Amino acid sequence: MKFSITSKGDHKSESIKALIYQYLTDFDLEYNETEPDLAISVGGDGTFLKSFHHYSHRLNQTAFIGVHTGHLGFYADWVPEEIEKLVIDIAKNPFQVVEYPLLAMTIHTKDKKSKRYLALNESSIKKVEGSVVLDVDIKGEHFERFRGDGLCISTPSGSTAYNKALGGAIIHPSLATLQITEMSSINNRVYRTIGSPLILPKHHICEFKPVEENQSFLLTIDHITKSVVDIKSIEYQVAEEKIRFARFRSFPFWKRVRDSFISDER
Repeated sequence: MKFSITSKGDHKSESIKALIYQYLTDFDLEYNETEPDLAISVGGDGTFLKSFHHYSHRLNQTAFIGVHTGHLGFYADWVPEEIEKLVIDIAKNPFQVVEYPLLAMTIHTKDKKSKRYLALNESSIKKVEGSVVLDVDIKGEHFERFRGDGLCISTPSGSTAYNKALGGAIIHPSLATLQITEMSSINNRVYRTIGSPLILPKHHICEFKPVEENQSFLLTIDHITKSVVDIKSIEYQVAEEKIRFARFRSFPFWKRVRDSFISDER
């Protein structure tokens, strides 16, 4: 089996990366940063997201696993004290594959060009100055005209991140959905939005169309931020692709939620 390791870059993470590398190569596993069967991240959820985007072109061939070296990570399952057990599992035992849905975003520009991205957590639409004003279409039908600070479009696994901070619902990742959550929408006698998070199934495509000409937007795709202009529309849907997690033991989703937000254990 071929493996790669992505590190947060701090001293602790680099030390653990070196240890994992030494152990796995001692077991005659091949280190391959180009075509790994298993992508290991060492750091936190931010490091995991970087690993995902680095290998997002080969999701059918690469599975992911994370070791967290700071606070409890939502994607990073293992702790430094478990490295020897993890290495033995990787070297000796077949892993179970658990798949989570992803978000597909396509930016359509006025010059008829399109660019597609995948997100593991979420994408957001914001502006540097002024309100975001967008027509919202669902399944090709006009739904509302949004005015406010912006919108967050999240995956089920990403529903515990920025979406949760905005008051969105936490969704189990066995459900292939996307969620649209408003950021400080303007609601009065003149302007009106739904005011509640929307959960869309896989076959529903949502499209956001700028109302005013020559607007520039700040778009985020997980940890990546892009400034875009001359937008015709931004399209979101549940992606056909899925992320594949390598599991050597059970990590129930609701236990992750409890441990991350409710449990007093540290």
